[in-house]
Amino acid sequence: MATVSEALERLSQSKFRASFRLSKKDLAYLEEKGFDTVRRHAQDFVRLKLAPAEPLNDGKQTPMSGHPVFKAMHATACCCRGCLEKWYHVPRHRELTEEEQAAIVRILMAWIERQAGTKKD
Repeated sequence: MATVSEALERLSQSKFRASFRLSKKDLAYLEEKGFDTVRRHAQDFVRLKLAPAEPLNDGKQTPMSGHPVFKAMHATACCCRGCLEKWYHVPRHRELTEEEQAAIVRILMAWIERQAGTKKD
């Protein structure tokens, strides 16, 4: 996988991926729950929705809204195994390693932090 900065730069060149933004409701959720809780949610979503070799409803398992992590998953092309393969060259049909899961969470949280204005690169 690319570094977080490289991945976010490449994603910013995609009109679709760059169109995602956190809403006021998402930002309020971040403020209320905190980044540590949202990071744990990201870890859970990645483990449940992406890590299995054959995720349930792959390609349709991630809602477009309803949680800041869901928007981040689409914005960073970490929403399904097809996008992970296309953007990060992570092969389908095998379980994600713990290292791959951690790298995905880092990308998701970096995007969320930038959207919330808490990350300066």
